[in-house]
Amino acid sequence: MTVSLEQLRRCHVAVDLGAARTRVYVKGAGLVVDEPSVAAVNTRTGALIAVGTFAERMTGRTPDYIRVVRPVSGGTVVDIEMAQRMLRHLLGEKLRRALRRKPRLRAACCTPHDADPLAQRAAVETMVGLGARRVELVDTLIAAAVGCGLPVEQPTATMIMVCGAAATQIAVLSLGSIVTAERIPVGGEAIDHAVVQHLRHTHELMLPSQAVRPLQLALHGNGITPEGPPSTLIHGLDVATGLARSVHVDTAAVRDAIHTPLTAVLDGIGKVLRDCPPDLVADLTDRGIMMVGGSALLPGLDQMLRDSTGMPVAIAERPDVCAVLGLGAMLEGKIAPMVLNPLAG
Repeated sequence: MTVSLEQLRRCHVAVDLGAARTRVYVKGAGLVVDEPSVAAVNTRTGALIAVGTFAERMTGRTPDYIRVVRPVSGGTVVDIEMAQRMLRHLLGEKLRRALRRKPRLRAACCTPHDADPLAQRAAVETMVGLGARRVELVDTLIAAAVGCGLPVEQPTATMIMVCGAAATQIAVLSLGSIVTAERIPVGGEAIDHAVVQHLRHTHELMLPSQAVRPLQLALHGNGITPEGPPSTLIHGLDVATGLARSVHVDTAAVRDAIHTPLTAVLDGIGKVLRDCPPDLVADLTDRGIMMVGGSALLPGLDQMLRDSTGMPVAIAERPDVCAVLGLGAMLEGKIAPMVLNPLAG
């Protein structure tokens, strides 16, 4: 683990800045913020109009002078100032006052695996702008593994797959550290994009920006499997005429479109297993893969991985909030490091 548990116990607040959602855990209070990482800005005055769920509902429905922005992309803060303003509004005045009373506010923040120094610096600057005097960065993979109850500190292999909005991270952990890991730039957004492109090319139909994820879940019935309804009625906008139109979409064709981006995820799992020491791979045949992240809830994804890898696959109890809950458990001192007794003699 890059940061010691002792340092994390001194932190007061933990933040998981994701491409899809922002989550904040306050020591002693628990999870206090779980909102979309979206902000709406008035371009004429620079004023912040809305953040979180309300700002997300504005997407595609605003006049010219209102711009909906996402200050976090792929787990990396791309607009530090906007990320700070968004976090301030999500926390609220009462909670901000309580945090400001801390004499030396310490914060912990999740960063994607292999985040470059610039991305790490952006995360630190965002937290410093909220008043943090010291910022500890924790790998998302380790935080998520702790959050879903995996025995991270033990000398046995645990494999975790974090299915995010912009990327999928896969790792094998042992003794509190990452043995081998891979980050694939394919996530829930890529799957949504595949559905949108299929409908546009095959049926000349455009979807409202907010309708992709409900459509994706509706199409699958029993997930990415042949079971379920053979077709689904979809409402959208005709590309040629610009008028509203409804079409019956073949679910098998949509399944094929979604399999294309998921092939990259399967390749990533194969690469992680090839790079892993044989003793740890032997552990994984029994333990299998633990899936966390919002996109892990895609119906049938776990079964597809079982069929492709031949390994057991499980989904965490609360996959979308595992990373921030893992950070919170470290802050509260619930994780005990493995103590090695010195050899006598």
